[in-house]
Amino acid sequence: MPLQNRVTPFGEIVAAPQRGLFTGNRGIIHDPATRTLLKRRWSNPAWIICVCDFRGRRRDVMATRSWTELFFLDEATALAAGHRPCYYCRRADATAFAAAWARGNGLPRVGAKAIDARLHRERLDARAKRLHPLPCAVEQLPDGAMVAARGGAGSPAGDYELSGGPPDCWLIWQGRALRWSLEGYQAVGQPLVDTLLLTPPSTLCALDAGYRPVVHPTSRTN
Repeated sequence: MPLQNRVTPFGEIVAAPQRGLFTGNRGIIHDPATRTLLKRRWSNPAWIICVCDFRGRRRDVMATRSWTELFFLDEATALAAGHRPCYYCRRADATAFAAAWARGNGLPRVGAKAIDARLHRERLDARAKRLHPLPCAVEQLPDGAMVAARGGAGSPAGDYELSGGPPDCWLIWQGRALRWSLEGYQAVGQPLVDTLLLTPPSTLCALDAGYRPVVHPTSRTN
């Protein structure tokens, strides 16, 4: 049975068989005896994105009282949830992200603690994901940004609009809005309505300043 350790762009942690391209953590938030999550969804403001393969090391997932292994479809998903690249296993990417984050947010330089503090304010609304107004039209958002929106009538996302259910997550990539799922992305070609920003605003500024996240291959095939 799949463990509850897959993260959505809303920051929710769900049980699913897919692993995705990246792992990461928010501290220790699981019970190793049962390999289940505790009530809290973070224990450290440093929410990081790590590579799944690092120096040949192997871990038994959620089996020890160490950091809780979380998994993301891709880096764009992790950034939307409020994570940032790890300085230990992804130092070059973390350095590039910090440089772009500083440029985009009008700072000469910035350290990990300052980024984590800002992200912590931007990603949470009590225990829920904080959604933000769009700073510009959807088509002007940088590649890698993610939004929450309902699709137009006639699409599967449009059913949410009629039922009043939750919106879908959408990746903005190369001029298109691609609907996110645990398996990857799908081009729907429907207009988005009730659109709000999922990616934290300071991370959006980093994307606008040139940081290019790794995205799932389905972004290119759909």
